[in-house]
Amino acid sequence: MERQQPKGAHEATGQAAGQFIVSIGKRKTAIARAYVRPGSGRVRVNGTPLELIPTEVVRLKIMEPLIIAGDAVRNVVDIDVSVKGGGFMGQAEAARMAIARGLVEFFSKCVPDQSPEGCERSRAVAEKLKALYNEYDRTMLAGDYRRTEPEKYMRYSARRRWQTSYR
Repeated sequence: MERQQPKGAHEATGQAAGQFIVSIGKRKTAIARAYVRPGSGRVRVNGTPLELIPTEVVRLKIMEPLIIAGDAVRNVVDIDVSVKGGGFMGQAEAARMAIARGLVEFFSKCVPDQSPEGCERSRAVAEKLKALYNEYDRTMLAGDYRRTEPEKYMRYSARRRWQTSYR
């Protein structure tokens, strides 16, 4: 059973009660989708609450956009992240990017029943978040373009060649 939103809660978040934002983050071969919707600050990664993720480095990496955003932003949204592929750090960085992009997009959208002042406040929060994320680490929003180089024909790897013998 879904928890009920208090009346007027969507006015503060910039979203109607039933709306949510889907954002995508990629790192190496890991792909994460974050579903951001109005709520009370719950974050789940593959169905597990963020606080219960066992590896501390991974947990802190995923929490970076939430820590930078602050409690005022974090406590008005619920985020569900689903991650597939890659290793655990690639998945953590993909989830981090998806959360950061989702928060910026969530606060930049305006809904028809929202007041103009609320819409402007929401857009100002989105611009501030974007500036903070770019200042802290550009890859939170832009991503990392580096990929593995494909292996070539008649070689052991992308660059390694056969050893030559001169005698």
